[in-house]
Amino acid sequence: MTDIVAYTDGACSGNPGPGGWGVRLEAWDGDALVKERELKGGEADTTNNRMELRAAIAVLEVLERPTELRVVTDSAYVKGGITSWLAGWKRNGWKTSTRKPVKNEDLWRRLDDAAARHAVAWEWIKGHAGHPGNERADELAREGMKPFKTGRPAS
Repeated sequence: MTDIVAYTDGACSGNPGPGGWGVRLEAWDGDALVKERELKGGEADTTNNRMELRAAIAVLEVLERPTELRVVTDSAYVKGGITSWLAGWKRNGWKTSTRKPVKNEDLWRRLDDAAARHAVAWEWIKGHAGHPGNERADELAREGMKPFKTGRPAS
């Protein structure tokens, strides 16, 4: 059986400011890495939380068929939102427990739709702690941000 693991990360310079997201997608057969794919992108004016969400969305939308996978994020915002808060937001008409509009509702809706097609186990890990998959996702997020930091959109 193949295990699919996706490491996701987002980065932002200024928050808000130019940002990027990155994904390291790995397929494992036991201890052997059998396939890998990397994704990245960015935006000129965004926030770190939006980039964290974009990374999670990207991996789920790129999968062509329903897949069982583990998504590993260093974002407590993404992990908490998708596993704990989302159901309440939907039940409350996309309002928080304090009746305020949910920030980044557009991306939360998109993530919810993308996740519904898959069997996803969400895992949080501490960022910048030397975990190879997370470190690579961070590098990709920073690469995705570069064209926007200089004011030139990616070609």
